[in-house]
Amino acid sequence: MWPLLASAVIGIAFIVERFITFAMARVNPKKFAAQVISALKDGGAERAMEVCNRSRSPVARILAAGLAKKEMGRRLQDKKVAIEDAISVAGASELGFLDRGMLVLAAVATVAPLMGFLGTVSGMIRAFDAIAIAGVLEPSLVASGISEALITTAAGLIIAIPVAAFHVYFTGRINTYTRNMEEASNALVDALVAGEAFE
Repeated sequence: MWPLLASAVIGIAFIVERFITFAMARVNPKKFAAQVISALKDGGAERAMEVCNRSRSPVARILAAGLAKKEMGRRLQDKKVAIEDAISVAGASELGFLDRGMLVLAAVATVAPLMGFLGTVSGMIRAFDAIAIAGVLEPSLVASGISEALITTAAGLIIAIPVAAFHVYFTGRINTYTRNMEEASNALVDALVAGEAFE
């Protein structure tokens, strides 16, 4: 039961951490990109960078990386490549930030039931050893041993089911946010390449 308790604590800790992370990333990437592009049209790259710097969201850091590279290269194609590369590097870093801890949640959801089953098997072995030592098949002895053994299976499933549900929920949010960040990044690249920042 102690390993199961440890896995429950780890699962709860990472679930809370995931909620905090998504609270920091609560900005809608599409709307934020529209604000940045609007600032880009009105006040240039410096104004757009100010909008990005005021936000702590991952999409803000990705768009800021693209804006920082807008002067790289002389030809328009070189500038576009530099911007896309900067956004790609920043995006990989921010995706790691969003994905952090998901592997631990998946591990807890997988390992907790297995530990529970291991406890059940161990308890059953002890119950049958007690029967062998007693020399007689006492129903109360068998029933109490099996009941104790099944507690670990129940505990493992009680831990694994909510952790697995949160893992699916967080995975869905990460996938949605990632798609929105890609669309926001593409919109910024299109705005920069269209000439709005290179007038």
